[in-house]
Amino acid sequence: MKKYLLGIDIGGTTVKLGLFNINGELLNKWEIETRKIDNGKYILSDITSSINCILDEKNISKDEVVGAGVGVPGPVKEDGTVLGCVNLGWPVFNVAKSLEELLELPVKVANDANIAALGEMFKGGGKGYENMIMVTLGTGVGGGIIINGKVIAGANGAGGEIGHLGVNPHEKISCNCGKKGCLEQYASATGIVKLAKDILEKETCESKLRNIKEITAKDIFDFAKDNDQLSVKVVDKFASILGRALANISCICNPEVFVIGGGVSKAGDILIDKTKQYYIENAFHATVDTKFKVATLGNDAGIFGGAKLSLEI
Repeated sequence: MKKYLLGIDIGGTTVKLGLFNINGELLNKWEIETRKIDNGKYILSDITSSINCILDEKNISKDEVVGAGVGVPGPVKEDGTVLGCVNLGWPVFNVAKSLEELLELPVKVANDANIAALGEMFKGGGKGYENMIMVTLGTGVGGGIIINGKVIAGANGAGGEIGHLGVNPHEKISCNCGKKGCLEQYASATGIVKLAKDILEKETCESKLRNIKEITAKDIFDFAKDNDQLSVKVVDKFASILGRALANISCICNPEVFVIGGGVSKAGDILIDKTKQYYIENAFHATVDTKFKVATLGNDAGIFGGAKLSLEI
């Protein structure tokens, strides 16, 4: 009888792993180092050894395990083929098949942002909704689209890459992806700092930001909460860009809810309220009532999503 699920979230520094019961309750979580030497050739074998150790320790037979759901930092095709993971040193290869052979369990693989979205739908901020978009605001902007309970990954696993939605045709600086004017150039932690520096150069008014040597996204939101007018202006610009972008996305996907995660989401109500204001101003009338929620699983979203993905094997 199947009693357990495995969730695996492969990151550039660590691999997060979770053992769950069949109902998706987390029983044990742990991390191992992501060994990227020799183009990441040891990552999957390290994962296998670690899981085998935990299963032996808990006296769990592999016959009792449904399988493993895995998130990787790169585009993934439906059959588990990863189209290269620069951060891991991986070329194009079928991760699902390779890990299945090592682990001797069924494996399903998806993009890490999509996995995080699945996790938030399963047990987090999106619980109870079948149509949601996860928006991760961190160093970059990530996304995951779930329609009727299923991740929409697209032909090459690039579905949900909302951070590279073009929002400014006049931008002169290139995004990390090579394009110019991507959403993540404005709505990420680094993007809002850039917005602040641009506004500081143009404005002459006093601001607490002028006393900070290395401005952070947290500084900007904290000062805005204290009614520092220049910080308020930066947050307003940030929210207008993000809100308009989400309004455009809603015309295509019509989600019930946007779940906002990532480090920037810790700003809380000020971020949600301002973004929602601009979303409503720009949304198509049939999508204007879309809800906004803050993600609740934090760094565990990936392993919860992996557990949910394993139920689809």
